[in-house]
Amino acid sequence: MYFWYRFFTYLFYPFAPIYLYFRKIRKKEDSISYREKLSKIEISREEGFLIWFHVASVGEAMSILPLIESCMEEKKINKILLTSITLSSGKILKKRFNQNAKVIHQFLPLDISVWTSKFLEHWKPNLSIFIDSEIWPNLISQISEKKIPLLLINARITKKSFKRWKLIISFAKKIFEKFDLCIVSNKESENFLKILGAKNIKNYGNLKFSNIKNDLNKKLDSDFFNKIKNRKIWCAASTHPTEEILCARSHLKIKESYNNILTIIIPRHIDRIEKIRKELSNLNLKIVLYSKLDQIDINTDILLIDTYGEASIFYNISKYVFVGKSTIKSLIMDSGQNPIEPARLGCKIFHGPNVSNFVEIYEYLKTLGVTKLINNSDELSLSLIEEFEKDKVKKSNVKEEIDNYGQNILNNVIEELKKYI
Repeated sequence: MYFWYRFFTYLFYPFAPIYLYFRKIRKKEDSISYREKLSKIEISREEGFLIWFHVASVGEAMSILPLIESCMEEKKINKILLTSITLSSGKILKKRFNQNAKVIHQFLPLDISVWTSKFLEHWKPNLSIFIDSEIWPNLISQISEKKIPLLLINARITKKSFKRWKLIISFAKKIFEKFDLCIVSNKESENFLKILGAKNIKNYGNLKFSNIKNDLNKKLDSDFFNKIKNRKIWCAASTHPTEEILCARSHLKIKESYNNILTIIIPRHIDRIEKIRKELSNLNLKIVLYSKLDQIDINTDILLIDTYGEASIFYNISKYVFVGKSTIKSLIMDSGQNPIEPARLGCKIFHGPNVSNFVEIYEYLKTLGVTKLINNSDELSLSLIEEFEKDKVKKSNVKEEIDNYGQNILNNVIEELKKYI
């Protein structure tokens, strides 16, 4: 199987620059840095110990920020190389570490042997760490051949991905056995990785609990805040198709009891904004986009967030959050979004029955009494009305419990890393 994987990636080699060029035209790649995916590297490699972290997207990038910050304080580490794939993750990492000379970011080259080999020869990492479920066979094989310690941290194998790996089990075992250490995020992933051939597996919990440094320096526009401060507010975060309508119907039901209700919807993918706006407008709701904040007034029903990275602002002004990708039956094998951030900020979490990707996180938060399962718009609206009537959320020790839980996970992961530094 690996022979065929290498063969097809080799065939793709001459077409890869064209593929990336068209992605650049469509603004799915950085106009300059996209060349890094062809292993065109302009930054030199300095002497000293270099630790390399690879993440795919924004979620994985955010999950390891506390780990990176810990490595920044480690004197034995001279440089930290961060690689990512998506444009949004690159922007976040560059913005976060732009002023730190110890941290370098570049995009990971495509998994074509010529370019991955050039990448490794240039950077010569002393320790390589992949996050979550990022598996690139050519790159992993070359890392192993060069005897560079290879770790998989916060490893997550979903039921859906496990079913795919099982179809090529012998190939999977040849890949996963190359990891020197796999630190998993949950028990299910631990069981799956054992079947897939990983050898040294440890389970300390989900590292996303350790992301305790929320960007609280962001402030709401003062005029906007003055317009909404006396309104009943709730958020719907990481919504997917059909869930915006569910939330809008809940809004209409709540409005019968609370005419000053404001619903804030934060879609998972903002390229759907215009479609969402049209769908909600059909329900005779007044919609305002966050990018046009000056248009909001007392009659605004729904504030639709059309920018990334703003969620924590709204979690701070809302006590109640519906977390999406949890009511869609077609996504049952790949369902749910991470509810940790709003929970840490003291919000009551509402979610649908489909949370397969984050079962253990929801189970933990349930023990803290901060989650509630809803099955439809009626249940969501009734639950929110009940909360508005109580007008309080138990915030007392939830944040402290989550922070302590996350810090313990982070400390255990750091101790494992120290063995390789």
